Amino acid sequence: DVQLVESGGGSVQAGGSMKLSCGASQYTFTTCERGWYRQAPGQERELVAVINDGAITYADAVRGRFTVSQDKSKTTLYLQMNNLKTEDTAIYYCVTEASRATMLGLKCAGYKYWGQGTQVTVSS
Repeated sequence: DVQLVESGGGSVQAGGSMKLSCGASQYTFTTCERGWYRQAPGQERELVAVINDGAITYADAVRGRFTVSQDKSKTTLYLQMNNLKTEDTAIYYCVTEASRATMLGLKCAGYKYWGQGTQVTVSS
């Protein structure tokens, strides 16, 4: 199993910025889906930003304000959040899709590993 650990959450005023980081011991992110989801109180978990085989998908609510990236070593995933709004308050989860090596190359397994989440609170 992959045990993802997020860091960088906390409290910030609206309009501020915050950067989340995510990684796992001795783990390198693959080209399968990896990125960030969030869950606000009383709401379902939702996609924030993910990278999948080079393509990046952002939720409409964060496009233009948030940026997902990973370092060159592919061991750390980031979420840069700018111009934060109170509605961005949520627990943010790092995810990575499981994968396995086959004779034809890497195969994405279709299920995800989740971090424990980090709280982001934006106040007005």
